[in-house]
Amino acid sequence: MKKLPLLFAGALALGALLLSPSALGAEKRPTVGFLVIGTNNVYFMSCYHGAQKAAAELGVDLILGGPAEPDPARQEAIIDEWISRGVDAIAAACDDKDRLSAALRRAESHGIKVITYDADAQADARVFFVNQATAESIGTALMDDAARLCHGEGQYAMITANLTSANENGWRHWIDERNRAYPGIKMVAIRPCDDNIEKARVEAASLLRSYPDLKLIMAICSPGVPGAAQAVKEAGKVGQVKVIGLGLPNENKRYVHEGVTNNIILWRTEDLGSLTLRAAVALCKGSLKAGDRTLSAGSLGSFQINGDQILLGKPFVFDQGNIDQYDF
Repeated sequence: MKKLPLLFAGALALGALLLSPSALGAEKRPTVGFLVIGTNNVYFMSCYHGAQKAAAELGVDLILGGPAEPDPARQEAIIDEWISRGVDAIAAACDDKDRLSAALRRAESHGIKVITYDADAQADARVFFVNQATAESIGTALMDDAARLCHGEGQYAMITANLTSANENGWRHWIDERNRAYPGIKMVAIRPCDDNIEKARVEAASLLRSYPDLKLIMAICSPGVPGAAQAVKEAGKVGQVKVIGLGLPNENKRYVHEGVTNNIILWRTEDLGSLTLRAAVALCKGSLKAGDRTLSAGSLGSFQINGDQILLGKPFVFDQGNIDQYDF
């Protein structure tokens, strides 16, 4: 009889161990919120599809969040919803760097791991930024392309998603820097399209009317390229006004084959989503931490970490010779 209390105490101790947060954490499937700038934006949904594939492989519960159209206030509300829900990690593309940084800091204060991709937050609001390509490499590639098509002289205009996006502002900085190497080329206007193809078409049509000597339109958001291409086509200026930019193959194939758009520059979007999800899960599991120099991302391979940025790679050029090989 005297042994019963000891056995009972041992059972209680074992039960406490099994129910402890650390013990549960070892078995718990991580839940990751994947925040996009717009669910109607094919680019971000392609990133999400890459994250879905990685989540299935890793055994992760993945939640998609984002407004149909760009809306920083809605993004902020979604982050707060995820904080209340108690997700393990948030992977966010930030439409408004300052506003979303405040929300992400709140998430971190609740023990949620935060990582950003595509459009960064402030550095103290996340652990890592998964960078699709360096801002310098993107800006330089776009400006070199513009200079080649304009033969080193003439006017060009730019279409952007908005004027607050951190990544687009970074690209614009390096476009301007590279423009110094081509003094004969001048940017005459920049117009936001709110990540909307139809608005990009309207803005491009306005640019064509306002600047009759325009030689090129450069779009640095994915909806901007097909929107600008359609405006050039409708204005009967195919060949006279070139269109380039950052875009998705499927949205631009017909314009590339018709000679309206010379080429588009981008990266493998599903790989960006997959790498982002894998990094978020590695943060949850403790296999990725500040100061690491590389990240092993399973079937994707190994990726360099430069400070607090995980680098996907260099931008890729899609043109008539290769664009049909890609389906996204």
